[in-house]
Amino acid sequence: MSLPSFFGGFRVTLRQVLEPRVTRQYPKEKQPKPPRLHGRHVLSRYEDGMEKCIGCELCAAVCPADCIYVRGKDNPPESPVSPGERYGFVYEINYLRCIHCDLCVEACPTEAITESKMFEFSFTSRADAIYTREELLVDDDGRPQKLPWEDWREGDDEHTSGWMRATAPAGSAAYEGQVQWSGELGYGVRTPEGGQSGRRDDSRTGNISIRAVEATKIPRRAGGKVI
Repeated sequence: MSLPSFFGGFRVTLRQVLEPRVTRQYPKEKQPKPPRLHGRHVLSRYEDGMEKCIGCELCAAVCPADCIYVRGKDNPPESPVSPGERYGFVYEINYLRCIHCDLCVEACPTEAITESKMFEFSFTSRADAIYTREELLVDDDGRPQKLPWEDWREGDDEHTSGWMRATAPAGSAAYEGQVQWSGELGYGVRTPEGGQSGRRDDSRTGNISIRAVEATKIPRRAGGKVI
């Protein structure tokens, strides 16, 4: 092998030494998250503070990974937990099994279980990976509880996947953009996601077009040219 051909093999490597770095300084710097991102679950409350979960166990029934365990219990007459006859006395999600498919959110008749945008969490034991009702339930301000092993960032709790519905059941476009759910503690009535009609408010729902996302990316280089 001749010397020119030997050093020619390092041509691309040596050329990239002088190019600007394209690596994001994670975790300090993060890529914007898509509006429909499925992250850690949250159990919501009504605006009056009562829990939305009625212990119907539909979320556990529809879960394809069998990671949800729910047991309902009759509401105590003197101090009811939810507006219904029953409430979720036991609610557990095993995140070693969860695939974040969001089917539990769609199956819930009261919009009790939703998914935030927070997906960066790690565990040091199997017990930590099983979230209990007390850990999933929002606090008295309606905000998700932030556990020590979770990396919450601003906006991760604002637009949960429980409200990512552009149309009514059966997909009728006539109901697109119309609110069909109750308010929740700390956030009020969520803004519906916009579909193809003009009834949409992307600034409130957090929807970001692919053109806007591409504009925020760090420029890449190919052949010495910025693309």
